Amino acid sequence: MNSDMSAKNATADAVGVAADAAPSGELRSEAAVSPDASLMTAVESGGGLAGLARRIVKVQSFQILLVLVAISVVFSLLAPDTFPTWGNLRLVIQNVSILAVLGIGMTYVIITSGIDLSIGSVLVFSGVIAAKVMQSMGGDGWGTAIVGILVSIVCGILWGLLNGALIAKAKVPPLIVTLGTLSGALGLAQVITGGVDIREVPAVLSTNIGYGNIPGTTIPTISVIALVFLVIFGVVLHKTRYGLYTYAVGSNEESARRVGVKVDRHLITIYALSGFMAGVAGILSLAQYSTTAIAGQSNTSLAVIAAVVIGGTSLFGGIGTIFGTVVGLFIPAILQNGFVITGVQPFWQQVAIGAVLIVAVYIDQRRRAAASRANKTGKRSLAHLFRRSA
Repeated sequence: MNSDMSAKNATADAVGVAADAAPSGELRSEAAVSPDASLMTAVESGGGLAGLARRIVKVQSFQILLVLVAISVVFSLLAPDTFPTWGNLRLVIQNVSILAVLGIGMTYVIITSGIDLSIGSVLVFSGVIAAKVMQSMGGDGWGTAIVGILVSIVCGILWGLLNGALIAKAKVPPLIVTLGTLSGALGLAQVITGGVDIREVPAVLSTNIGYGNIPGTTIPTISVIALVFLVIFGVVLHKTRYGLYTYAVGSNEESARRVGVKVDRHLITIYALSGFMAGVAGILSLAQYSTTAIAGQSNTSLAVIAAVVIGGTSLFGGIGTIFGTVVGLFIPAILQNGFVITGVQPFWQQVAIGAVLIVAVYIDQRRRAAASRANKTGKRSLAHLFRRSA
């Protein structure tokens, strides 16, 4: 066993992946080492609190958080009686919830240097099949609703597995595969419904999940559900071997393969996860809108991708956080809400988001260029990451 590991380590050393430079430097700091431990190391290694502050400021997700705070402050000053109220914030949080669920799967996918354009259509398809099943069963109780929830999730997973198999086994580029399943899932949903939305949704879904609050509070239930998923999959991404493998695949697929990661199987599970989250979002959408909203998800995939990238996840793979995705989702939501309240045409939101997206990608490219230069002064094997996390 030791000889096998030594062989794998030697192979990885031969391949060579930088440790202190992106992408694998980010892999080390975000996957193999907890953020708290990383920051404590910065304090202990010199510079004290000043060094810690400099390290935090350089984190892209923190920089994006500062942008979000600045936008919120501006709108609070422009509309002090309306914008900074709990009622308005509650509305924003509720509107972001479904996109946050989709953003989880998209973060995993983009970290592996992939893309999933199909999530909006898979959301619609899963919701349509779930609505059809619940409609045929009849009833407004939890029994019918639970069956619908399971059906929606299964549909999402199946589409995700199809995406993953075509990408990992057939070696078709993710852009082409998910563009195809985007059209396929939406087309099948329209065929099944005849292009007419299904508006029969069990009352328990709408009352308790779509418009309901946590008992004794005014916190939306749908937002708490999204938060639970964010926490669970945030821990999985940053604190488990599965998350480490995800960063490894996106950082350098060939190196990950040579140190023993089953890359094909891992990619299939990543896209299955994205499909799973789309299935969950499908039933949440049914609960919130009480309809299948077939024509209402055309821009969902692009909105989620933009939010994930704005939040600091690199389109080139190997870098990303769930926290950054959440921040990236709130920026367009706050902009849209603030523009409406202050009387600015909401079309300016698209202009602002486009500008922020371009800046985020530009910063990522600059960071990678700097890391590439640093990479010339010293390298570290990808195998060290696995030994460190063992």
